[in-house]
Amino acid sequence: MLQRMRILGIETSCDETAVCLIEAMGDWNADFSFRVLGNALISQAAIHAQYGGVFPNLAKREHAKNLVPLLEKALSDSGQLKANGEQGNVPADLAAILAHEPELEEPLVRFLEAHAKPDIDCIAVTAGPGLEPALWVGINFARALASAWGLPVVGVNHMEGHIVMSAIEKDRLAAFQFPILALLISGGHTELVLSREWMKYEVVGATRDDAAGEAFDKVARLMGLPYPGGPEISRLADEARMRGLVSRFKLPRPMLHEDNLDFSFAGLKTAVRRIVEAESLSDEDKLALTREFEDAVADVLVQKTLTAVDTYGAQTVIVGGGVSANAHIRNTLAEALANAGRVHLLVPLPELATDNALMIALAGYFHAIKKEFDDPTALRANGNLKLA
Repeated sequence: MLQRMRILGIETSCDETAVCLIEAMGDWNADFSFRVLGNALISQAAIHAQYGGVFPNLAKREHAKNLVPLLEKALSDSGQLKANGEQGNVPADLAAILAHEPELEEPLVRFLEAHAKPDIDCIAVTAGPGLEPALWVGINFARALASAWGLPVVGVNHMEGHIVMSAIEKDRLAAFQFPILALLISGGHTELVLSREWMKYEVVGATRDDAAGEAFDKVARLMGLPYPGGPEISRLADEARMRGLVSRFKLPRPMLHEDNLDFSFAGLKTAVRRIVEAESLSDEDKLALTREFEDAVADVLVQKTLTAVDTYGAQTVIVGGGVSANAHIRNTLAEALANAGRVHLLVPLPELATDNALMIALAGYFHAIKKEFDDPTALRANGNLKLA
């Protein structure tokens, strides 16, 4: 009989605070299935919008404020929020664990005094990559809960979470074949990752400067668009396509014809800056320029992915990360792969493309069933954590 495990996922890598509780069973094959018992998320996008980007220490403060209420909600939704008995769960080392998270200590003490240990087998928390001040809040929160409840901890690579999330269809793994090629596109990453077996990785291409999502946000600022810039550029680019507007400015497709699988988007951003600074742009010019920019990014991502598919004989392409919610990029890649034939494309639902705790809980589960736990006292935030 397959063993069931309940995994609590915690995500604080950037500007989303999220907590999720899942119950899962089986290995990575067809035996695997899961269900979400409780899921809670708060986005800080509106808070950071006034600064035009994410401020790490502000994100850290908001995570500390949000984590306990989100834990309460996730446990309440799952029926696991139970009143405490006579003996509290506050560990003697809690103050030491939360020494760098003073805003978190008091609400967590109140929570642990009021509630009994839930029926959970393991805690999975994002260890990196991401903003280190933000990552530390989630890690120390996980360490505190592990100490209070006597549970093991798995430190999860955030990008692995995106890969696993993209490989899920409904409540189980999608049908796919190896080799898998993952295109990971987010605010901090643009990578092509090869996988010949489940959860083993080789990075075969990466950005040399700006990530795709970073380029979207920087170009949006250049054009006076609100944060987050990616969705706003996409909205305007869609309007330009509907109106048949074509830019009179041709943007470069960086590294498109070079003999490698790496990316570079800094020059594309610079090209937009020169146009904005040198030209008097009408409203239609601006609309058309957003379309040209989005087309340029999509052209590079798609062509590099097709080259990698041919180079490594990939049978499945997975797209993950926040920029994978971009409909134009998804549709352009899907059409290109369909024309190439034989390659199966897996993309997450748009609402699960951005950062969430479900993907951390799922990735954590696959490590937990192999007993790949971390020493909570040795777990560290790594803003530059690599997949391979």
